[in-house]
Amino acid sequence: MTAGISVDLASATPPYEQIRTQISSLIVLGALEPGTRLPTVRRLAADLGIAAGTVARAYRELEQSGLIDTRRRNGTVVAGTPAPATQEPAGALVGAPVPGAVAAEVTTAVEHYIAEGRRAGFDDAALLAILRTKLSQQDG
Repeated sequence: MTAGISVDLASATPPYEQIRTQISSLIVLGALEPGTRLPTVRRLAADLGIAAGTVARAYRELEQSGLIDTRRRNGTVVAGTPAPATQEPAGALVGAPVPGAVAAEVTTAVEHYIAEGRRAGFDDAALLAILRTKLSQQDG
């Protein structure tokens, strides 16, 4: 299940938050469906090369937000997608995306972009140049 989940130890974002955000995004996007079994804390920690406590914290926060359930004999499973916010911010369109959820998805995408760029050997200047080029193509 580590496909799609990576941890950048050089990132300013703590590893537990990177894991939490990535799993949350996979659930929201439907890549992890309700009932999908997640790896054990120890298995995911070993796969990512990090401490088990880091994964445990990410799982705890995901459970508190209602995205996953941990059961003694069944392990950790995806509970479902988060319910939409019941109260929209003042001036927001009804049914419009919740800004925090969108920001989390964008942040995850950016972190993935940076990690993939680093693996490909790009430095900051090259990554920014690619991003600027793509943004200018979208504007035109």
